[in-house]
Amino acid sequence: MSRHQQRLMTALAALDRAFASEEPFPVSGCTYCYGAQDLVELSGPLDLIADDLVSAVAAEVPDHWDDFPRLYRRLAPRIVRPAVTGRLHMDENLIASRLVAAGWTTWDAPLTTALHEVWSAWWQATLHTHPSPVPIRETLSLITVATGTLRPWLDIWTATRAPAADTHLADLIDDVLLEYEITDLHMGFYEEYDASAELLSWLLTDVHDRADDARLDDPYLLE
Repeated sequence: MSRHQQRLMTALAALDRAFASEEPFPVSGCTYCYGAQDLVELSGPLDLIADDLVSAVAAEVPDHWDDFPRLYRRLAPRIVRPAVTGRLHMDENLIASRLVAAGWTTWDAPLTTALHEVWSAWWQATLHTHPSPVPIRETLSLITVATGTLRPWLDIWTATRAPAADTHLADLIDDVLLEYEITDLHMGFYEEYDASAELLSWLLTDVHDRADDARLDDPYLLE
């Protein structure tokens, strides 16, 4: 295991410890979509909640729950760990949107600090691992929408001189230049974050010399 992957594992363990203070509470919500047993299970010990139920809640719209922020906060470690390790079988972008809806940046400092460390460790581990468990575009999109900012993550990428980071760069360029999507690129499940200007500027300046792709010299993009 590389030091970057070890840092991620350490950050995830710290996440578990930080959120251990979140006590079980009586969960109530939509009884059309969730049976009584589901609600009982969600109200019990965190480690006894079935993976399928966690995944369902992770994707569910907030108005299905009487106290969505508290429920999502309590389940955060069970949602974030599989999301960053590629084992949560749903659109990663939806996790960011739900975390924002749950107001994660307003949670108590130990919780937000633990999550920030996971985002940072995950990003570094991704840039040093190719292929990565979660594709580079989905990883960048999740942490951008969750944190509400793109540029700091691009700056870390610029500073990361590693073969995996350059391979990821080629993958991203090939993805966003398909039919010139880069000119109108939004991140997030609900396309909350307009990334076009920041990402295109970064590709044309900061990392242009590392990108072996003639399409970046297209006059259409330079305009």
